[in-house]
Amino acid sequence: MIAISAASGALGRLVIQAVRARAEVVAVVRDPGRAPEGVPVRRGDYDDPASLREAFQGADRLLLISSPELDTARRIRQHLNAVTAAKEAGVGAIVFTSFLGADTVATGLTEAYHATEQAILDSGLPYTLLRHPFYSDAFVPRVSNGEITSNTAGRGLNTAFRSDLAEAAANVLTGEGHDGHAYDFTGPLWSYPEVAEALNVTYREAPDSGPMSWISAQVRTGALERQTPDLERVLGRPAETILSRAQTIGGR
Repeated sequence: MIAISAASGALGRLVIQAVRARAEVVAVVRDPGRAPEGVPVRRGDYDDPASLREAFQGADRLLLISSPELDTARRIRQHLNAVTAAKEAGVGAIVFTSFLGADTVATGLTEAYHATEQAILDSGLPYTLLRHPFYSDAFVPRVSNGEITSNTAGRGLNTAFRSDLAEAAANVLTGEGHDGHAYDFTGPLWSYPEVAEALNVTYREAPDSGPMSWISAQVRTGALERQTPDLERVLGRPAETILSRAQTIGGR
């Protein structure tokens, strides 16, 4: 049996859909009222270790989807609760949705992921680490007034769509030969000017604000241009491109 934690979130629901036809799966959620339909549901709250131990009972594999909590200290505590509960419940193996760079950087965005990876290694449980990039879903360029804008200086992004990352997770959960591996998932490299050119519209640099301004600053340094073959290898096919999605949804 495969247990999927945080199964009511966008990624969790996609993994449930991909796994349910291949194996017995249980959705572990904080609020059963928000659980995906069509699969068994167990209550498991990252802030309630006892509920996690009960929810993880009998699981051959657990997909530990990272908490959406923004406070780093609380997020680390939640993840460590889940890792401890998995070990105490006798889970056969744990698969964790980590973040690119968590193996080498332990500050800022990666701090909680780094701590969780270390806890998983220290637990002695068989494991697979799935290090995700930023989700492409939030970056698909939109054409407005005949142009696409960004503040990325034309540098590349290695984002990947949730749907592909969910399918990759399902392949790991239901396949063999993944224990002990850490996969650095990156999507096909793309840039805003390239998409604008392909859509035959104008590209223009423009200031942005909020969280996107921080991400754009990272892009401008080339921090999101790393490429690995891991996602395509685990999927067994090329990952979806930003351009294909932009063409599908239209933006004009």
